[in-house]
Amino acid sequence: MIMRKPVFTKYHFGFWAAILIGAFQLVNAVRAVADPVDFAGYMGQPLGDSSDTGFVLIYALRTGFIGAVVLYLCLRRNLEALSWLALMAVFLPLGDALLAFQAGAELQTTIRHLVIGAYLLATFFLLRRDTSHHMNSMA
Repeated sequence: MIMRKPVFTKYHFGFWAAILIGAFQLVNAVRAVADPVDFAGYMGQPLGDSSDTGFVLIYALRTGFIGAVVLYLCLRRNLEALSWLALMAVFLPLGDALLAFQAGAELQTTIRHLVIGAYLLATFFLLRRDTSHHMNSMA
């Protein structure tokens, strides 16, 4: 059986939510490289020494990779893989929220991380719905 790639419309909210996730990751990677000190503060982990940016740059590399994988899966229209990636990624902002809270970050920073986690979880459910809708339309 030949698998057709789905045609995406405005009704595939999970797909568009995944594109936003990938783009957000790439933007964060660029921001982290452009100004690591400011970005560390944005994440709720201000640097004790402004010259100690190594881990922020490591974060940027990994974030860029995640963003590229998400956008590649979007280009391939692989809703199944995108859905599971979104679910597994929920732990990242939850961990970020915990670390930011423990570091004494502003409450809005911790809440932002939690909102991102909720967004990822919602994206998982939307992508699962989109996947089942696509599979049913092929039958």
